[in-house]
Amino acid sequence: MLKRTSPSLEPQHRPAKHGISLQPDLSGNLEAIRSSCGNSPDLVIREIELPDGGERKFAVIYVDGLTDAKSINHFILDPLLLAIRDLPQELAAEPNADLLQRLARSVLPVGQILEVSEMTPLLQGLLFGQAAIMADGSSRVILIGMKGGEDRGVQEPSAQTVIRGPKEGFTEDLSTNIALVRRKIRDPRLWLEEFRIGRMTHTRITVMYLKGTAKEEVIQEVRSRLERIRIDGILESGYIEELIQDRTFTPFPTMFHSERPDVIAAGLLEGRIAILVDGTPFVLLVPALFPQFFQAAEDYYQRSDIATFLRILRYISFFIALLGPSLYIAITTFHHEMLPPPLLISLIAQRGRVPFPAFIEALMMEVTFELLREAGVRLPRAVGQAVSIVGALVIGQAAVEAGIISAAMVIVVAITAISSFVIPAYNMGIAVRMLRFGLMGLAASFGLYGMIVGLILIIQHLCGLRSFGVPYMTPFSPVSLSDQKDTIARAPLWGLFSRPRFLSPQNPDREDTPPT
Repeated sequence: MLKRTSPSLEPQHRPAKHGISLQPDLSGNLEAIRSSCGNSPDLVIREIELPDGGERKFAVIYVDGLTDAKSINHFILDPLLLAIRDLPQELAAEPNADLLQRLARSVLPVGQILEVSEMTPLLQGLLFGQAAIMADGSSRVILIGMKGGEDRGVQEPSAQTVIRGPKEGFTEDLSTNIALVRRKIRDPRLWLEEFRIGRMTHTRITVMYLKGTAKEEVIQEVRSRLERIRIDGILESGYIEELIQDRTFTPFPTMFHSERPDVIAAGLLEGRIAILVDGTPFVLLVPALFPQFFQAAEDYYQRSDIATFLRILRYISFFIALLGPSLYIAITTFHHEMLPPPLLISLIAQRGRVPFPAFIEALMMEVTFELLREAGVRLPRAVGQAVSIVGALVIGQAAVEAGIISAAMVIVVAITAISSFVIPAYNMGIAVRMLRFGLMGLAASFGLYGMIVGLILIIQHLCGLRSFGVPYMTPFSPVSLSDQKDTIARAPLWGLFSRPRFLSPQNPDREDTPPT
C-alpha cells in the first residue's frame, strides 16, 4: 500500500476562501491595489478617459518586468484607445461593465481572457504577469495573459552533457519546459495537472504523465502528497523532493532529477511521472529506482554493446568509490597475508616513515580531497578547476615528501575520487561519498569482517527503500527477469519492445514488433 505522512502545501486548484470583493468605484479599487502592493514603483496604472468630459474611465494595470510592455501597448492600449475614440453612439450609452466586456471580446486581439471580481485573484494575476483592465462602475476585472520579462533561453545542459544527443536543456520558465517535453512526445495522452504551492510564492507545479501508461495509484499518490504540503514558498524542485520523498533519513536519492528533456520524455514513455517546478531547470521523475542512477542519456544513442560496456564501468566505479579506501585500510591493518610479498614489502617500506595508522591517513586525505572538491564547486568557474587540480597535486606531493602520507594512500584516494566522478547522477555520488567514511571506520575496527557487515547493512537498507510504492532495487530485488534487459546490460533497441512491468502493467507493450 502506498502511504505517506508528511507536511504539505495547499494547491490553488482547491476551492479557495473568498477574499475582498472589488467595488464599482474605480478610484477606490486603484487605491486598494496600490496600498496592497505598498505603492511599489513597478506597478504601472494607465488611466483612460472616454471623450465625454471624463465621466467614464478605464484603467490598464500591470507590473513592469513581469509583463511584455510592448505587447501591452500593441495589443491592449492601442486597440482600446482606437475603439474608444471611434465608439459608436449606441455603444457609448451602455453601462461601463457591459462596455468593458464588449470591448474585451471584440476589440482586443489576445488569447487568454479571464474575469475576476475579488482582490486576491486580481493581485495574483498581476504578479503572474497578467494585465488587468478595470472600468469605473464595474466590480469585475478583465485579466489578460501578457507574461514577459527577461528569461534565460534554451541552452545546453551544464550538469548532464553528452557527446552524441540533443543539446537542449530545460530553463527556469515552466511554459518553455512543458513545450520542450511536448516536442518530444506529440500525443494527446500526455496529460498535465497544475498546482499552486506556497502561501507567498504561489509557485506553479505541473505534474505530467502519459494517461493509460502510468499507474493510476502512483499518479494519485503524487497528487495527494503535493496537496498535503503546507509551506510559505517553493523556490526550487529540491523543496518538493524533500517534502514528498518516501524516506527522509537515507543517503540514497529516491527521486530522480534531470535538466534534459529527452531523459524526462524517455521516463514518461516508460510510465514514470514528471514533476515540473516553475523557476528551476531541474525536473523530478518518479518512481526512481537504483539502476536508473547509473543510466545516461547517451546509452540509448550508442550501440547496445557500447552502452553495456559503459554501464559495467559505472557499476565497477561505484564499488571502487565505495570500498576503495576501506579495502586498503582493512588489508594493510589486519590482512597482510592477502598481499604478494613484493607488494607487502613495498608498502611496509612506505609506511615506515608515516606516523599515523592507515585509518587516520585515509581520513586526512579523504577530508582534504572533499574540501578541495567543494572549493572547486563554490569558487568562480575561471579559478575553481585550477584550485582543485593544482591543490590536489601540490598537497599530495608535499604530504608524501613530508612523510605524513604514504604514496600508496595517495594513489588509492586518487583512484577513488576518479571513480566517484564516473557515476552519472550527482546525488548518488554524494551518497557514496557519505557511506565511504562509515565503511572506513568499520574496516579500521574489524577489518574485512567489518566491511562485510557494513555492506550487508547497506544492501538491507536498499532493499527496504521504496519510491512511491515501488521497491527501490527493482528489478534486482524482487527479481524480474523480463526487466533485466535495460539494467546492467542494455539490449538492442529492437529488443526493448516492452515497458518495465512494475511501472506500466496495464500498457506493457511499446507497440513495436520484434524482428523475426
